[in-house]
Amino acid sequence: MKIFSKEQIYEGDALTAKKQGITSTELMERAGTQIFNWLHLRMQGAQVPIHVFCGIGNNGGDGLVVARHLITHGYNVKTYIVNYSKTRSKDFLINYERIKGTTKDWPILLNDAKELPEIDEKDIIVDAIFGIGLNRPIVTWVKQLFNHFRATKAFVLSIDVPSGLETDAVPKDEECVVNAGYTLSFQTPKLVFFLPETAKYTVQWEVLDIGIDPEYLFTTPTEADLIGKNEVLPIYKPREKYSHKGHFGHALVIGGSYGKIGAVTLASRGVLTIGAGKVTAYMPKCGYIPLQSSFPEAMVISDVNDEKITKIDFNITPDAVAFGVGAGTDAKTISAFEAFLKTNTKPLVIDADGINILAKKKALLKSLPENTVLTPHPKELEGLIGKWTDDFDKLKKTKALSKKYKCIVVIKGANTITVYGDKLYVNATGNPSLATAGTGDVLTGMITGLIAQGYDALAATIFGVYLHGKSADLLVEELGYQSFIASHVIEGIPLAYLDLFKQPEPPQVEEAGEEEN
Repeated sequence: MKIFSKEQIYEGDALTAKKQGITSTELMERAGTQIFNWLHLRMQGAQVPIHVFCGIGNNGGDGLVVARHLITHGYNVKTYIVNYSKTRSKDFLINYERIKGTTKDWPILLNDAKELPEIDEKDIIVDAIFGIGLNRPIVTWVKQLFNHFRATKAFVLSIDVPSGLETDAVPKDEECVVNAGYTLSFQTPKLVFFLPETAKYTVQWEVLDIGIDPEYLFTTPTEADLIGKNEVLPIYKPREKYSHKGHFGHALVIGGSYGKIGAVTLASRGVLTIGAGKVTAYMPKCGYIPLQSSFPEAMVISDVNDEKITKIDFNITPDAVAFGVGAGTDAKTISAFEAFLKTNTKPLVIDADGINILAKKKALLKSLPENTVLTPHPKELEGLIGKWTDDFDKLKKTKALSKKYKCIVVIKGANTITVYGDKLYVNATGNPSLATAGTGDVLTGMITGLIAQGYDALAATIFGVYLHGKSADLLVEELGYQSFIASHVIEGIPLAYLDLFKQPEPPQVEEAGEEEN
């Protein structure tokens, strides 16, 4: 699913009105009606008090459409105009007149914090105050209104975005943003729904189709895409009947040090479970027996040193190489990695201490093969790009790194984002169970295993990140967040693959029973 920018949304609205021969007011009616339909389907006429707060721009106009339909369908509605300015949009004024013609209970004008209405915890608040076009500071009394919403603990439904939240900036004052329980976003999700500093302003979100021109939606390139099942299905490569292990590549995992052999084991298991034909682990001698005993499917080449990697020397021809998991940053390990980069021509995935080495010796970034995949956690990313002021600055600096060194960067987190040049791929799977040691090692192995099978580096990264998160999603209900460990991700990979082709179950229809006498 594409994630359109604010400017593209405006462009799509204007083009839709022109191509479909409708006015912006008619498009607003369509959008507001969709919000009403969503509410009506769930409330079924329930007489819970609904407080609709409308701004004086187009988002407020959407709210007036919603309020009008709720009123005409018999709901218990109170409508408020948050009068923060003397300027009104044309479509707001049109819908203001329409709602006045619908009910004798005209919208209540709010001018300051002295007029804040009483709202019960069991009531519903519809937030239609500010939309994506917010271009002014939040005045003090409106900030007090937002705090009033929070204090009531009532359920808040925001239209398009939580009021006060911009689509391309992190709020400077948290109290100037509405905390929504649910946000109904028109046609496309917003990038701010997926960033750590801004996602917290809405617990859940859903996209509503308001009929924006399909050709525009299909042909317009976007900065960001949301990656779900529909996006990864075309990536998947099915297997032929007469294929054998030689068709699915040989991956080499280089890493490990005394006390950290488990990282290589996890990554190697990830390689084979994701479907690679063979995996060889290159590690210090101390890891030979543990890995051979715990994971007999892997082959092992050991360094001459017992506790750390001091030289990278192998006589195999891998199709993809992973470096860094558990490797440490000893001077001899760094020297071995430097020497390896000078001769390596194979696709490369770098994680953990491999990234820490690159952060220590940034000149090595120039030696990376094109489309090398870097998979840092936040602290490792900071070592590469420096400190960032906020999430948007983090994305900007990561894009710059990706473009300069022609590499793919995986920003791991609640919504893992793959950065490739100026393009962002936002992953839709995963949950807090993945916040445990070793899950990143498994991801490194999964991406490496996909590249070894012949997936190009970007497709392998997007697909690997998706399957990694999906594995956790499928197992977390059985295992819980706290008890989930990295090995469980590996156990869930087969389920994640099978889920790609699982059809949604049809709704259950209860059979009519015999009438009781």
